[in-house]
Amino acid sequence: MILDIDGVLVSSDIITEQFCCDLDACKGICCVEGDAGAPVTLEEIAGIEDALDTVWGDMTAQAQAVVDRQGVAYTDPDGDLVTSIVGGKDCVFTCHEGGCCLCALERAYRMGKSAFAKPVSCALYPIREKRFANGTVALNYHRWDVCRDAVRKGKKLGLPLYKFLREPLTRRFGQEWYDTLCEVAGHLGELGE
Repeated sequence: MILDIDGVLVSSDIITEQFCCDLDACKGICCVEGDAGAPVTLEEIAGIEDALDTVWGDMTAQAQAVVDRQGVAYTDPDGDLVTSIVGGKDCVFTCHEGGCCLCALERAYRMGKSAFAKPVSCALYPIREKRFANGTVALNYHRWDVCRDAVRKGKKLGLPLYKFLREPLTRRFGQEWYDTLCEVAGHLGELGE
C-alpha cells in the first residue's frame, strides 16, 4: 500500500516492517557492497568537499586516488549523482575500525570535527528515496540480503523501520512531517494493517 504523507509517497512497508541495524553482525557491509555509490545532492557534494580535508587521512590510498581523479561524486549509469567508489563497489569514504566498515564522514561529524554528517541517503538506508519528473518524492523499503540480521534484530526489539530511522527522516522531511507519519502509523496499527 502507498500512503501520501503530506505530499510524500510512502510505502506502507516502512511502517509495518521491523528493522534495526546490527553492526556487530553485518560489519557495515552496505558501505562496501553494491555497484554504485550513495545518492547525493549538489548541496551534499558541497558539504562533502568542505569536509574532505578533515577525513582525507581516514581514506585509503585507493580512495584518495579516485577522488583526485574524478572528485567525490559522479553520475551513475541511471543518471543519478552518487558518491565515488573504489574498485566498482566500496564507497571512497569507507574506513575500517575494529573489523567494521564505517563512514569517515559520519565519524568526523560525531567527533565534532566536521559539520557534515553523511549523505541523507546513507542515513536513511534501507529506505530509498525516488524523485519523479513531476517533483513527487517516494520512499520505498529496499530489501537487501546483507541486512537480514538487521531485520532479525528489529523483530526481536519490535522496532518499526520508521522509528529506527526517526532522526534521518526528521532531518530530511522535518519534525512536522515525521509527526504526521507517526499519526498515520498509529491509525494503521488500529486498523490492523
